[in-house]
This record gives sequence, C-alpha cells and structure tokens, in this order.
Amino acid sequence: MAGMDGRRPSIYPTLLYADAKAAIRQLTEAFGFAELSVYEGEDGSVLHAELVQGNGAVMLGSKGRGGLFDEAMKGAGPCGVYIVVDDVDAHHQRAVEHGADILMPPTDQDYGSRDYMARDAEGNIWSFGTYAPETAG
Repeated sequence: MAGMDGRRPSIYPTLLYADAKAAIRQLTEAFGFAELSVYEGEDGSVLHAELVQGNGAVMLGSKGRGGLFDEAMKGAGPCGVYIVVDDVDAHHQRAVEHGADILMPPTDQDYGSRDYMARDAEGNIWSFGTYAPETAG
C-alpha cells in the first residue's frame, strides 16, 4: 500500500467499536474496505485491525479492552472520515445493498466533488467522494 508519492499514507483514522467484528463486516461489505490485518485477543475482542481503501487505511479495535488509548476514547464522540473513491454512485449502491444508513445520497457539490454520506452502526460518519485534496510531496 503506497501513498500518492510512493510512500505509505501518513494519516490513519483510528476508531474503537463496541462490536468491532460487526464494524469490520460493515466496512468491508457495505463500504468496500479490504482487511489488511485483524488481531484478536483470547476473549475474541479485536485488539487491532487495519482495513484498506485505495491508498489509505483505517485502524480499529474493540472498546473496553484496556490500555491508554481505550481509556482516552471513553466518552469520545463519533468520528467523521472522508474516503476518496472513483465511482461514487457504484460505491453508494453497494452501501445501500448492504443496509448502510445513508444520510445524503450522491450529490454534486459546488466545489466539483460528487459525494455521499453514511453513518456506521455505532454512529461514525463516513463520507465518500471524488474530491482528493492536493498534498505537498
């Protein structure tokens, strides 16, 4: 997995879920992510998972497994994540077919993007669109 300049991405949204296994299913089935790695604890909790989409990735795990990050995230609000996709309408259709909670259907924006917005099963907001910010190398 390489970034736009041939390096790995440098930003990884990191999320904790009450049911991380269900989140992984939804993100892969409805939103088209692919599992890169999933590490489970002896109790079946997800200690760490990495899911990829294009040249980016998100990391996630189960809530309540202890540790500094888990403690810091207690009471935190939902997260919003933006993912660049090539075909917004096809991506949206896939999400709909898998029962995703669509907050905004594919919409052409004034700034030239076409995007849609969905909420995952635990309240995080996912936006998928064609806008890709220019980044310095």
